[in-house]
Amino acid sequence: MNKTRVYNKERLIEAVAKRPTGVPLVTVSNHHSCFDDPGLWGVLPIRYVCNTFKIRWSMAAHDICFTNKYHSMFFMFGKCIPVIRGIGVYQDAVNLCIQKAKQGHWVHVFPEGKVNMTKEEMRLKWGVGRIIYESPRVPIILPMWHEGMDEVLPNVEPYILKWGKKVTLNVGKPIDLNDFIDDLKCRGVPEPEARKLITDKIQEVFHHLRLETEELHKKRN
Repeated sequence: MNKTRVYNKERLIEAVAKRPTGVPLVTVSNHHSCFDDPGLWGVLPIRYVCNTFKIRWSMAAHDICFTNKYHSMFFMFGKCIPVIRGIGVYQDAVNLCIQKAKQGHWVHVFPEGKVNMTKEEMRLKWGVGRIIYESPRVPIILPMWHEGMDEVLPNVEPYILKWGKKVTLNVGKPIDLNDFIDDLKCRGVPEPEARKLITDKIQEVFHHLRLETEELHKKRN
């Protein structure tokens, strides 16, 4: 229903469908609209979107998505995990994401921690660093940046999906932190410092991926 273009989609499909058994996948992306998830996953083949064993786990705001039993059931069956914003990285939602990573599942994280309506360059939340650091096997870390989703579902009332909007999704190269994380563990770096250093690496990749995607989006007709 919209004019969507995906760059490097094969990287996402490869990570979702063809990664080695037991290796977790952590995807990270910017958050511009409440429709980012599940909307972005519409770029995947239907056999993955509708496969409960393949599709991602994702954290969702408890005060928006889990406000009554019907909403809670809906988002629970959509593999969403209620996260309480503002209480830090040591909470049940992050613990469950770590557990899913230990089981080799796909976990998606919006490390900005909220819908970034101003689109400012925010300091990423350290929960993603904790998930990656505490996973027994270093996950495949796949960064993504998108533009235009806030045109599909604007962040103002009435919250109605739009048609015919231009959407660009750019899947970056996997971030290889295997040696970096091994070094942190060998040196006994405390977990709070380690999770920050890992998150800083993702922040750096985000900065460059954002600039690249904004240019790709502007060049489209």
